[in-house]
Amino acid sequence: MKWQACLFLPAVLWLLSMPLVLADEPTADGDGVAAGEPEIDPETGMIRARGFETVKNNCTVCHSSRTFINRGYTRKVWLEQIRWMQDSQGLWEFDPETEELILDYLETNYPPR
Repeated sequence: MKWQACLFLPAVLWLLSMPLVLADEPTADGDGVAAGEPEIDPETGMIRARGFETVKNNCTVCHSSRTFINRGYTRKVWLEQIRWMQDSQGLWEFDPETEELILDYLETNYPPR
């Protein structure tokens, strides 16, 4: 019995030294969003990040945000999609800053999976 206690004690001490983490208690930042998780816009389902409003105002005019949320492309392919819509679907031309902001947002938040 004495030798069993010798094996058990180090394991108990090791467990007691571990920090207590509760799995269903996310660490929240100031907005109540779990740290490291993106904030999702409840209206569109889009990730709220730099460029969100620009993409929302330009891309959801003609189609649902689900059209691009469910896709994941490289920056090159996102640009090809924009050009295709401009050439064949009547999408207006963007000024360079707006186009860069849209591409930055899509590339960052909806990359290839």
